[in-house]
Amino acid sequence: MTGRVQTSIEEKYINGASGMAMLVFNTLMIIATVAAFTLGIVKLSTGEGGYFALWLTLVIVGAVYYSIIGPVLYIGLKILKPNEALVLTLFGKYYGTLKGDGFFFVNPFVTAVNPAAGSSTATSASVEKPAAAITATGASINMGLLNKKISLKAMTLDNEKQKINDQLGNPIVIGIVVIWRVVNTAKAVFNVDHYKEYLSIQCDSALRDIVRMYPYDSTNDSEKSLRGSGKEIAEKLKEEVQAKVEIAGLEIIEAKITHLSYSTEIAAAMLQRQQASAIIDARQMIVEGAVGMVEMALSKLTDHNIVNLDDERKAAMVSNLLVVLCGNKDAQPIVNSGSIY
Repeated sequence: MTGRVQTSIEEKYINGASGMAMLVFNTLMIIATVAAFTLGIVKLSTGEGGYFALWLTLVIVGAVYYSIIGPVLYIGLKILKPNEALVLTLFGKYYGTLKGDGFFFVNPFVTAVNPAAGSSTATSASVEKPAAAITATGASINMGLLNKKISLKAMTLDNEKQKINDQLGNPIVIGIVVIWRVVNTAKAVFNVDHYKEYLSIQCDSALRDIVRMYPYDSTNDSEKSLRGSGKEIAEKLKEEVQAKVEIAGLEIIEAKITHLSYSTEIAAAMLQRQQASAIIDARQMIVEGAVGMVEMALSKLTDHNIVNLDDERKAAMVSNLLVVLCGNKDAQPIVNSGSIY
């Protein structure tokens, strides 16, 4: 059923006629028919004979045009700004998509469709003013049309932070931001119920799938982690979201991790773990350096015949040097003024 929905509706573009030309023509026609209607009424009231049928025809045509046909033709006038589109239906069937900035005239009986009209779901570029805020009738109709327009601009989706378990089962708090845009208006309107909500839900789902594949942090440099491989994780997240929203005619331009931390219930324990790991790494480096320095000192003393030390004295010297080099506090020297033996 889903595959049939995807292939049944293909986006098609319609070329609207010049809106300005139709506006001028229709306005002149309304003025002319009002004049004809007035002239017919005057002639009929004066009772001039011989042209009764003509005056009656002028009255009827004038009344029909300026009261019905003229206002209906005005409904077909559409204004689009750059990166805006209108998805139009005619009596329930997909009529086409009007794109491109300008002033257009289309079939006045078509209806603009946008299920996400007036929605501001987690987006920074999709907040639209409701039509109810305008009280004047003409302005209300215009605002209603504006709300039906689909923005083709790049927009930002900033979902709420989520608590997810990573690969090791540790609960973490993560937030992402997704840059997206509509590339297929027919799919966005007809394949899903509400493409903005659909995108938000699919971002949450993709984020959970990706986070469960990686640990928060890793001591192995070759192993990918959420904290250490942010660029690779973001690219994989982008591909995952794009695959999920293809049916809705959306393009994911970029996906980034904006927040990453351990959950509050384990944050303190994980901080202690990181501190312990850092201390161990630092101690290991200090010991390796101290052993090298002791080895160098003994080698220099032996090579230059400065002093000959037996194994017991060497062991004592090594012990003292390691205490001095590896200690947390500064050493307090003791001067021996007598013989070393």
